[in-house]
Amino acid sequence: MSSGTPNAIRLAFFGSPEFAVPTLRALIGSPWRPVVVVTQPDRPAGRSRKLTAPPAKIAAEEAGVPVIQPERLREPESVAALAAYKPNLQVIAAYGQIIRRAVLDLPAHGTLNVHASLLPRWRGAAPVAAAIRAGDSETGVTIMLVDEGVDTGAMLSKHVVPIRGTDTTASLSERLAQIGADLLLETIPRWIAGEIVAEPQDESRATKAPRLKKEEGRIDWSESADQIARTVRAFTPWPGATTTLGDTLLRVRQAEAGPAVPGGKPGTVLQAEGWIGVQTGAGILILHELQREGKRPMTAKAFARGERRFLGGRLG
Repeated sequence: MSSGTPNAIRLAFFGSPEFAVPTLRALIGSPWRPVVVVTQPDRPAGRSRKLTAPPAKIAAEEAGVPVIQPERLREPESVAALAAYKPNLQVIAAYGQIIRRAVLDLPAHGTLNVHASLLPRWRGAAPVAAAIRAGDSETGVTIMLVDEGVDTGAMLSKHVVPIRGTDTTASLSERLAQIGADLLLETIPRWIAGEIVAEPQDESRATKAPRLKKEEGRIDWSESADQIARTVRAFTPWPGATTTLGDTLLRVRQAEAGPAVPGGKPGTVLQAEGWIGVQTGAGILILHELQREGKRPMTAKAFARGERRFLGGRLG
């Protein structure tokens, strides 16, 4: 790796969602200020389907950094638009498109990725949810070199983060985003100066965390209370952990594993002093907050007061 000074670095940043924003803002305030930000096109969002800019675009425009939004980065005209900025270092933080060889070949100093797991564990689009759902005690951030595989490139640096028992994908992602930004700023100068030897990943330890699908959020009450509680946290904010009461769709927003009360079929709603819960395949899932489709969230106790079918009923 050849040496380079901050003034000689022309950095292109790729990122789209909120996770990308701390890294982008850290770069903007550093000697490695991006010359361009590549992000996803504006998309319809919310009930109104109003065209909405990605958070990274908003942050870039606030700082006066040029933005390009290719529908498909692999198209020759998109590659040419990026090449016009003459990047010699590229950084990715949750961009949302696969980076092809034509783009990887542009920068002399390579393309770095801020990945929210301790690679090679949890390669893919949903590493934070995967770690919570699997019951991992820790996760972290890996700064890696991007190749043409899915998170298969050699690793430059890591930072380990414990997973708290109350962590959701939202809360843990927020912590990892800031830690990743800090770790990247520590890594860039050492990488450019040739002080880091990239470490290949151990393929025998690799696990996958593919993009979540909405139907994965449906709760299977035959699973254990521990597993369902982790699923609730992993699927917050999206796709949400859902079940049904008759023909009513319910989202379980907050819950925890409770006592192992015997009896009752999985999915049966129970009440004891101080709690409302659901019988699972192993243990009781204590419900804290529920949300009927199209309505505001409410406590489980408030929901029970307004829904006669709930207590003693069966979910799913």
